[in-house]
Amino acid sequence: MEKILQVDKLIKQFNGLKAVDELSFSVEKGEFFGLLGPNGAGKTTTIRMLYGFLPPTAGSLQVFGMDITNDWRRIKFRTGVCHQDNTLDPDLSVEQNLLVYAGYYSIPPKEARERSAELLEFFALTHKSKAKVMELSGGMARRLILARSLINRPELLILDEPTTGLDPQSRHQVWEKLEALKATGLTVLLTTHYMEEATRLCDRLVIVDHGKVLVEGSPQSLIDRHAGKNIVEIEGPDQALKDFVRANGIEHDDLDDRLILYVPEGQDFDNTIREQYCSDKCTYRSSTLEDVFLRLTGRELRE
Repeated sequence: MEKILQVDKLIKQFNGLKAVDELSFSVEKGEFFGLLGPNGAGKTTTIRMLYGFLPPTAGSLQVFGMDITNDWRRIKFRTGVCHQDNTLDPDLSVEQNLLVYAGYYSIPPKEARERSAELLEFFALTHKSKAKVMELSGGMARRLILARSLINRPELLILDEPTTGLDPQSRHQVWEKLEALKATGLTVLLTTHYMEEATRLCDRLVIVDHGKVLVEGSPQSLIDRHAGKNIVEIEGPDQALKDFVRANGIEHDDLDDRLILYVPEGQDFDNTIREQYCSDKCTYRSSTLEDVFLRLTGRELRE
């Protein structure tokens, strides 16, 4: 498969601090790829290097087979970026925000109007084309930012937490549009704090922390490998249960007032635990990518 993005031992250093520390991964053409990690893991710094905003300190970063340091202008013309922050121009209408942005790519006015109309229809914003962006709901504004990132018909779309702050309905609307884009074969790189979003959209992903890759794989393969098939959560576990868990070699996290058990395929301790150790305050559920994320990056707050 053709590599759209190739990152090898990428380093970004600020005043002696390595925000990105020999990060390596690749993204293939047509792949929906996730870059996950807690706050301070180096995601935003990596993203900014990918679209040429920050120069790498060391390592190799190639997009479309070109080096970002030498060919960042050509790379930018083939890349779309949906920023986390709302960077729409409040003095312009919805349509004007797209037309002005099209001018940055030297798109002829007639073609810019045609592309704008297509994108407004795709993102269900045609009825708001003449409205000022300040009149838009949060979900509409996010869809407009997405539309703007596609005005140059990019070969690589970079999404930096595209649904942060949206209500569930708006988030699902954005997901549906992203799935439609995925079906066209567009290559997408996504950062997100929503594990459900990553599970639903990503073909493959990496989880990074302290500037390094911790794991890489498809969402389901990572769940199977690091969280098992099922999760059992027990509030207020007694010593007898803890002894049983250790004696049977059950993967677990002991949080003092709560015990989290990771039960892999082919092992079933549910009945024993249910009958002997946990008459109440027990939760039985399937494992998720969030369980993997918390196991690997910890549960403490990151400021």
